[in-house]
Amino acid sequence: MKKTSSKSAGTALAEYDFSLGVRGKYVERYRLGTNVVVLEPDVARMFPSAEDVNASLRALAGIIRQQKKATAGK
Repeated sequence: MKKTSSKSAGTALAEYDFSLGVRGKYVERYRLGTNVVVLEPDVARMFPSAEDVNASLRALAGIIRQQKKATAGK
């Protein structure tokens, strides 16, 4: 994490206008949960797109479901 310099801490540039901002506008959406996952570089190289990641996770989820069904029947 970067340290902030004492001269810029607590000050905003004049061109930043937050007068119409709404405090907490997205807080409920954030509380419901986020879905951001950071992949390690070696894993990211194997899955170049979100579609690839989702397809792989769906396939893995299907395998896990099948394994659970197989072990539950024993």
